[in-house]
Amino acid sequence: MGGTVKRVVGSEGVLAMWKGVNAAWLREASYTSLRLGLYEPCKIAFGCTTPENTTFLKKFAAGSAAGALGSIAGNPFDVLKTKMMTAEGRTTPSIMSTAKDLMKHQGIGGFYRGIDSNVMRAMVLNGTKMACYDQTKGYIVQYTGLSKSSLVTQFISAVAAGFFMTCTVSPFDMVRTRLMNQPADAKIYSNAGDCFIKIIKNEGPLTLWRGFMPIWSRFAPTTTIQLVIFEQLRTLMGMKSM
Repeated sequence: MGGTVKRVVGSEGVLAMWKGVNAAWLREASYTSLRLGLYEPCKIAFGCTTPENTTFLKKFAAGSAAGALGSIAGNPFDVLKTKMMTAEGRTTPSIMSTAKDLMKHQGIGGFYRGIDSNVMRAMVLNGTKMACYDQTKGYIVQYTGLSKSSLVTQFISAVAAGFFMTCTVSPFDMVRTRLMNQPADAKIYSNAGDCFIKIIKNEGPLTLWRGFMPIWSRFAPTTTIQLVIFEQLRTLMGMKSM
């Protein structure tokens, strides 16, 4: 991780660490808003109406469904973000020029490259995130007496969710990045399943968890901040804690 940072900063400058940040903002505005906001409606749709019938599997299914819907909306911005982040040189192409170039060479389908792996990743990510957060909160309330609306409860639950997310999502992050970055004229992987098989066969299964530490370094703060702020905003709007 340190060597990668040193190489990027040395060859492209410090600002290269924020390449594609505007596309990342648009991705979060669509993808994250939907996967967080749709979690409770999806829970109800899966029959989580009372504590007795609200199982971990139902929570995972609700989180997965919300993640899939959010991923479909955010995929175009995810592709643009990936293209902008991997552009060589000190000058980062604008989001508009990246979009025009993508449309010119790959058409509308270019904005949905890696959609299968992205949806699978989002389902695993959001299913793990929301189910583990929800479940951990229940354990903390049960064994410590703290309330669901306590900042301590929310913080500990969010930290736990961030760790388990990294464990389950890292392989899908690897596959998604490989699919989005493969050249349009030289298709290396035909789909997400083919990519999984070729990575394991040619590079070994542990390759799927390559970059675990930087992924966790990203997930830990963002998950904690997202969920705690989300809960506080719910309280301000007169809604109960999740």
